[in-house]
Amino acid sequence: MSSKPPAIRVSHLSKQYKLGGPQEPYHTLRDAIVNSLKAPMKALHKAPPVEGFWALKDVSFEVEPGEVVGIIGRNGAGKSTLLKILSRITAPTEGTVELRGRVGSLLEVGTGFHPEMTGRENIFLNGSILGMKKSEIEQKFDEIVKFSEIDKFIDTPVKRYSSGMYVRLAFAVAAHLDPEILIVDEVLAVGDATFQKKCLGKMGEVAKEGRTVLFVSHNMSAITTLCSQTILLESGINIFKGKTSDAILKYLTKSAASPEFVDFSKGNKRIGNKYVVLLSGAIRSVNNELISEVDINESFKICMDFEILKETKRKFLPQVHFFTSGTHVFAEYYQLPLELLLGKYHVEFTIPANFLNDLTYFVALGMASINVDSNLCFYEENALSFNVRDSIENTPGPRNAGYTAAIPGQIRPQFEWTLRKY
Repeated sequence: MSSKPPAIRVSHLSKQYKLGGPQEPYHTLRDAIVNSLKAPMKALHKAPPVEGFWALKDVSFEVEPGEVVGIIGRNGAGKSTLLKILSRITAPTEGTVELRGRVGSLLEVGTGFHPEMTGRENIFLNGSILGMKKSEIEQKFDEIVKFSEIDKFIDTPVKRYSSGMYVRLAFAVAAHLDPEILIVDEVLAVGDATFQKKCLGKMGEVAKEGRTVLFVSHNMSAITTLCSQTILLESGINIFKGKTSDAILKYLTKSAASPEFVDFSKGNKRIGNKYVVLLSGAIRSVNNELISEVDINESFKICMDFEILKETKRKFLPQVHFFTSGTHVFAEYYQLPLELLLGKYHVEFTIPANFLNDLTYFVALGMASINVDSNLCFYEENALSFNVRDSIENTPGPRNAGYTAAIPGQIRPQFEWTLRKY
């Protein structure tokens, strides 16, 4: 346990927003005087109650100095509200927040930037807001511009920047102006893949320098790579804080539509495009029984049903992706025959025994079309989930010779070995 006080301490934090209700107008001094005279009469007329919505409810946690903590949860779970309170953009309804050190925030594209000012001027503006001296900002200036890769446009008003340019400069400023606490929301998703990788590397460097990082993302691989601890929010409530792999497993388990079967053929669940739609997905035994738990010694099948809605010369490519604890384990693709007739189709493939490790896996179902260009027809993340159960640990033999400890890794193939003596 660290002897230092926590960098962030959140105690019983709650935030309520009013739903509906009249908008509060802008008041002049004359309006204030008139309203004060009308107040006795207004008291006689009771206003209808306004419904409240709790975006956060009784959230408590601590983050140690130099710790990198992820925050995950479904859309509407309260992640952005929490970060806005920590960044002092909005005030809590109840509870307290203690922050030790300067806070650098990147919550939305262009947050803290003045659109009429140039990139150069906004760098100095942001540094001043963080409490830095002009000499400190000048010392970091070239490094910020180089990282953002927008040196040609540094003297252009930022209102003319694209969203990607905004993010490049905003992240460079937030990460390089030496805040003790760096808060980053999902805004990095706006940037291209190369820049996202660059930003993740920079956040890793910031953490190694002993600064504290709070990182909100739906990218479980990034959360796994960066964060040792993760907070899971659900409907504004902190339901878990602990080891990142455990938090991701809880999150994905709650997000999975169904363990072994999912039906998209009814109601407004149909997903796809004008050419093809996903109907269902399933995990089945070799005897075609639906299963949510697989013995490591048994083969099993991944099945997908889809419907061709419009004749086309496009080639279709069904794809199935496997994940565990935010790690993309592998993907399987199959090119369908050209010019399928209209109608419903079923595809499946078999995963052999002794291939996957004893973990919980999540399956994404997708379909791409390939002709001159490639585009995704549908991609349903966390459509299915299943557990692999190890029943071999008490059966000594060539596989383990009685070895009963957990075998690391996401896959666990059993290959043929040969032995010879020289």
